[in-house]
Amino acid sequence: MRAMRIEAPGVLRPARVPAPEPGPGQVLVRVHACGVCRTDLHLLDGEVAIPHPPITPGHQIVGTVVRRGPGEPRGEPLAEGARVGIPWLGWTCGTCRHCLAGRENLCDRALFTGRDIDGGFAELAVADERFCFPLPEGYSDLQVAPLLCAGLIGYRALRMTGEAPRLGLYGFGAAAHVIAQVAVFEGRSVFAFTRAGDAAAQALARTLGAEWAGGSDESPPQELDAAIIFAAAGELVPVALRALGKGGVVVCAGIHMSDIPAFPYEILWGERAIRSVANLTREDAREFLALAPRVPVRTEVHPYGLADAGRALEDLRAGRFTGAAVLRV
Repeated sequence: MRAMRIEAPGVLRPARVPAPEPGPGQVLVRVHACGVCRTDLHLLDGEVAIPHPPITPGHQIVGTVVRRGPGEPRGEPLAEGARVGIPWLGWTCGTCRHCLAGRENLCDRALFTGRDIDGGFAELAVADERFCFPLPEGYSDLQVAPLLCAGLIGYRALRMTGEAPRLGLYGFGAAAHVIAQVAVFEGRSVFAFTRAGDAAAQALARTLGAEWAGGSDESPPQELDAAIIFAAAGELVPVALRALGKGGVVVCAGIHMSDIPAFPYEILWGERAIRSVANLTREDAREFLALAPRVPVRTEVHPYGLADAGRALEDLRAGRFTGAAVLRV
């Protein structure tokens, strides 16, 4: 089968590899589409380590079940032909203190799709049946793909802001353009922060219901109750803190971020908080995939062919599109 493989930092190449075989508790999935995520870029750049390269990246997989592996199912079996989504979290141990406490996203032995397990930049993928999810009707394969990471991580980050009525979103890319719609649906006021001068992203934010949109070098017209930072830019943490009212929270939603510069204690004082989001849980997936069609969340996608995965990643790096990039496999 065809695949795009990260062989070493900075090296993404097309390859012909043997079709994978599903083991016990696994399913073989024919990939129809796979979202392109900034985490894929971090993996390619070596900012997030790949334990055993080469690896096929991609963790926003949309496909259909070809067949199940041998043995009895470990959960509710997936029927052949079922359309499923495969996200970043690919396996957890189920026995560590984090898993037993309902925080499987923190499992020390967790395996991740596209980092530890070959992902969706390929024609076929194998996944643990328990970590595959039925997808809502009404979405095409391309449109639903961004919900599987941009949506899921954004949703977990949004839950960490509590019921904050005035919400700032720093970095208006794939995740923010999804979660802005959820926040507006919940009755919140959304303030979108983009790269300075990014008129296209600011216009998209307004069409999705943002009350205000401007550059991250600008101050919002109102004090924020919470902020989510989707950009991998540590320098935005003190910027967001300065825009935050007392008792507010800054949520850092990325798996990787550049160093946070020193800042005066006074902008943290007043019971402000900074916290990070790590991965996702299966419960996050079930909740968000049920919520998305109720909003309804609509995604702006930019399709690329499988062979153009490298170009998609470079366009993501350069901010050449608004919304999300998706490979049509």
